[in-house]
Amino acid sequence: MAEARRQIVLMGTGGHAKVIIELLQADAANELVGCVAPESAGSPRIAGLPWLGDDAYLAALKLRGIQHAFVAVGDNRLRRKLCEYARAQGMQLVNAISPQANVSPTARLGGNIAIMHGANIGPDTVVEDGVVINSNASVDHDGHLSPYCHIGPGATLAGCVHVGEESFVATGSSVIPGQRIGDRALVGAGSVVIRSIPANSIAYGVPARIRTRANNALVVGWTPVTSLRDVKTNVPPQRKAG
Repeated sequence: MAEARRQIVLMGTGGHAKVIIELLQADAANELVGCVAPESAGSPRIAGLPWLGDDAYLAALKLRGIQHAFVAVGDNRLRRKLCEYARAQGMQLVNAISPQANVSPTARLGGNIAIMHGANIGPDTVVEDGVVINSNASVDHDGHLSPYCHIGPGATLAGCVHVGEESFVATGSSVIPGQRIGDRALVGAGSVVIRSIPANSIAYGVPARIRTRANNALVVGWTPVTSLRDVKTNVPPQRKAG
């Protein structure tokens, strides 16, 4: 008797969601049942999947026996909030890992992780919940990617690099061995990091220099802001379509 496929609901309908759909569909054990997102998302289908309802519809899906979800939202802070909400509804968060990625068998992975085509994860690297490792990015041995950070396409992290929570290392950046990127920091595209970057900083250039610091700054996707209202996990976080 054939083993039952794992039914998964996707949270998100934007460009990031399109990539995640392809990654999850590459595994024959997965069955994507549809997407949830704000009603203003517009199109009734995303990459061939039906729009099922807004985020609050997760509770109804759970009652139908659907137990797995993936939060496919690019904004780091919002991705955290939606993951917390999904877990509060009893959903198990799965990973979306490209078959064309190289992940060391000694790497330790959390939940709701996206590892795109061509990415490399080295030995004894820790990848915590909600991390995005984009196409052709490389994280060498003994790295530590903290919850809900994002390593952009083609970025290269040498050995023993630590990236803080909700931080973003943008496209084509390089970080030399042993450096730390603080929580909610942003490293601009094409930068070369030769010294650690403090939390709540924006740094860019060759070598990367700190351009802005803000107490309690948040990196929401690619945009630094100074505050974001906390949302209780029993209420869907407010978000735009996508």
